Amino acid sequence: MAIRNLLPVRWGKRRIPVRRESSENPFYALQREMNRLFDSFFGEFLPSPLEEEFGSFYPRVDVKETDKEIRVIAELPGMDEKDIEITLHDDVLTLRGEKREEKEEEGEYYYHAERSYGSFYREIPLPVEVETDRVEATFKKGVLEVRMPKKAEAVRRAKKIPVKTG
Repeated sequence: MAIRNLLPVRWGKRRIPVRRESSENPFYALQREMNRLFDSFFGEFLPSPLEEEFGSFYPRVDVKETDKEIRVIAELPGMDEKDIEITLHDDVLTLRGEKREEKEEEGEYYYHAERSYGSFYREIPLPVEVETDRVEATFKKGVLEVRMPKKAEAVRRAKKIPVKTG
């Protein structure tokens, strides 16, 4: 096993989950799940050297699916809605943006200037087709929420199966 398989995804190329056949080898599924667990665990503690070097950051994103819609919630603290770009193409939602912050303080015997820049790019593959003309995005207090209603065919295809006891 290569050492890069043990490093968080943020350190290397970004992986986009793809749909797999049900006859997939169980060992590959186990390895993929272990990689995901390592990524989520180490991502909390280890800053990416690429983030510091290239001024990028990796916002937290939650994807929630209900019977009628898919909701994406991204944490973007310190950003304005004008700095965020959202696109939807071929069942992939793309979030990108750039954060710029400049502070200057001047006193009688001192001058302090601080600047920070960063950008992000996230691609989120959608499991079903959505109605692109009804997609809504809201941005409030650093939290972006994108609501995407599912197409009627996708809603009809889903079948809820009750679970019986005993």
